[in-house]
Amino acid sequence: MAVFHFAKNYTGAICALLASLSMSACTSTSSTTSSSSPTSVDALQLTSSSAPLSAGGALQVVKELPAPQNSQNGNEQPLSPNDVLEVNVFQVDNLNRTVQVDPGGQISLPLIGTVTAAGKTVRQLEQEIETAYGANYLQSPDVSVFVKESIGQRVTVDGEVTRAGIFPVSSNSSLIDAIALAGGFNAVGDAKKVFVYRNVGQNTLVANYNVEQIRAGKSRNPRIFGGDKIVVFASKSKIAINNLKDALGVASSAARIAVIP
Repeated sequence: MAVFHFAKNYTGAICALLASLSMSACTSTSSTTSSSSPTSVDALQLTSSSAPLSAGGALQVVKELPAPQNSQNGNEQPLSPNDVLEVNVFQVDNLNRTVQVDPGGQISLPLIGTVTAAGKTVRQLEQEIETAYGANYLQSPDVSVFVKESIGQRVTVDGEVTRAGIFPVSSNSSLIDAIALAGGFNAVGDAKKVFVYRNVGQNTLVANYNVEQIRAGKSRNPRIFGGDKIVVFASKSKIAINNLKDALGVASSAARIAVIP
């Protein structure tokens, strides 16, 4: 089982960061999007901007987030490090195991050894294990993989919300659902300045969503996937690529602190 806790100075850190945003100037020189647009805030001037990340890859601003890679166009949740899996081989009980995906994304199974699990769907992992056992050990193996506990089915909600934290989501959770889990916006949270970060390949993509327009039925309510990070900015904040990068760093640090295998 995973154990969850939050750092005592986490709320102070994010509040300090967001307070500093009011002093930041938007560095983009692109033309301002019309106020009638469902997502018209400063960050849309940064659509073509990107910034390198310390862990590799880049932070890229996009208008719409694609579904995560290897998710069958959003229909399946890829496995993640720290997920707990139950692997059953039909009629070969001594090969059955409950395993945890290690930080490197791998699991270890009898006879076949190390198998990469993170980033694959359950069905893809089942097929790979069946192929490995079928190559040298079993005739027509039938392998079933069940997700007992999924770290990957959690999202981080930070910034100007009532309860910042890590929250479990279902396979069809939306942005409105995630905001509700965090208790909604606080007194200074801006429903027009909601940014969702998603890892796609080596890069992290971020898009701005206007929750006011979503609630009014004027804009679609986007699907939220496990691993997403949602940051709500203050109403008076100016947003530039460096602000988005800093906010991602705080949100990522909070997520690492909150989950201890």
